Amino acid sequence: MKLPRATGVLIHPSQLAGFPGRGNIGPASRELVDLLSAAGVGLWQMLPLGPPGYGGSPYAARSAFAADTALIDLWQLVEDGLLQSSDLEDAPSWPEGQIALEAEAWLLERVRRAARAFLADADPAARAELAAFRERQRYWLEDYCLFEAIKERHDGRAYWEWERGLKRCLPTALAERREQLAPAADEFAVAQLLFQRQWDALRSYAAARGVRLFGDLPIFVARDSADVWSRPELFELDAAGEPRVVAGVPPDDFSEDGQLWGNPLYDWAVHARSGYAWWIARVARAYELTDYVRIDHFRGFAGYWEVPAHAATAREGRWVDGPRLPLFEAMKQELGELPLIAEDLGEITDDVTELLEQTGFPGMKILQFGYYDDDAQHPFRPENYPEEAVVYTGTHDNQTSAGWFAGLDDATRGRASLRAEDPVGDLIERALASRAGLAILPAQDLLRLDDAARTNTPGVAEGNWVWRLQPGQLDEQALAQLKQLNAAHGRQLFERPA
Repeated sequence: MKLPRATGVLIHPSQLAGFPGRGNIGPASRELVDLLSAAGVGLWQMLPLGPPGYGGSPYAARSAFAADTALIDLWQLVEDGLLQSSDLEDAPSWPEGQIALEAEAWLLERVRRAARAFLADADPAARAELAAFRERQRYWLEDYCLFEAIKERHDGRAYWEWERGLKRCLPTALAERREQLAPAADEFAVAQLLFQRQWDALRSYAAARGVRLFGDLPIFVARDSADVWSRPELFELDAAGEPRVVAGVPPDDFSEDGQLWGNPLYDWAVHARSGYAWWIARVARAYELTDYVRIDHFRGFAGYWEVPAHAATAREGRWVDGPRLPLFEAMKQELGELPLIAEDLGEITDDVTELLEQTGFPGMKILQFGYYDDDAQHPFRPENYPEEAVVYTGTHDNQTSAGWFAGLDDATRGRASLRAEDPVGDLIERALASRAGLAILPAQDLLRLDDAARTNTPGVAEGNWVWRLQPGQLDEQALAQLKQLNAAHGRQLFERPA
């Protein structure tokens, strides 16, 4: 895949400032687009957009298809006549510069009020819009809305704690609840439509300014998700509906027991017999929202670490072959050429390299990883990048670059040879000067923030997914150097629609 020569900034909408508790896709998102465009930054990369799961993780969403409606701009709903300004006057006083995970419930309750107002007062055009949306998203929407309505009735408990008929998604049990919970399910459907309205407007706003949106597709889904509940045949579950095996990664230099993620694993034989229909629908949905997509844990499509469900650690797992090329050939046949970026990090074996070459997807290069030894041919050294690659100073799972540099030993600092007065600035310039087509910079690195601003620390249960910008923190001054570097190294905006 031929990549344009462009720069991107990595930050999730929830990490923006401008509204109590949590960022959204309203004015702060448009302000960010304006800043990026003025600085010659053509891409806004974000984390997954699904409804976050435990601990606020966007990588453990309750649906592989639905959007996080807590990202909806509530003031826009006031302008649309679906909320009153008084509905927003009782927002709790959450601290600035941090995502308040407890804000989600308050935000979603206001979205539900708006959905009820929509259903009560929608004119024929609005009802036709909702009907068309439901038809367009029929592959996943109705199951998701019923899942959320039943979960709400069960006080948010995981679906395997529901009564047997509902837990096993049995038609007779569902028919009764589908009728009982139709009003609530309708509200969840409207909430998805309201998100789609605002998202489409933001995407158009960005495109008009030469900025494209870059999404993220996790390889796995959360166990407590509408997907596992409504389509259990697609996953490695036993006769009782319990996972037989779960996802993880083997022991390595960073974790002697490996990482036990706990996600259900796919029954790839079932997926293959369906022509990979679920995956094709999932990727098609991703491209309804964004222009580029990073596919997470790409190595898992070549081979993945399978751990018995009741194992104490990931050490007890084993490697199992993934679906490999047939999955991506099915996607291509149905959807055409896809601007997918492969997250090809971790233990990269020959089969992963072969799959990457077969698909033609660009891989990722992490600058922080390039200086731990004296190998001049190290693939993460910027002088060795191919054009068809995406370079990051670091990702959401890494230390910030300032935090990384502060913790380096003398030997690694010597190999990196960064200016002590601005090591992060040197890394940024190396990324932009490299041959890699896309260069992606976390917002924390643009601001030279230390590890207190880190987004996620893998394997650590607490304190993740809460960092957020302070009001006015990311401004034209913070992007001034980036604007100069983009011009110097030929990194440009995208063509704007006529």
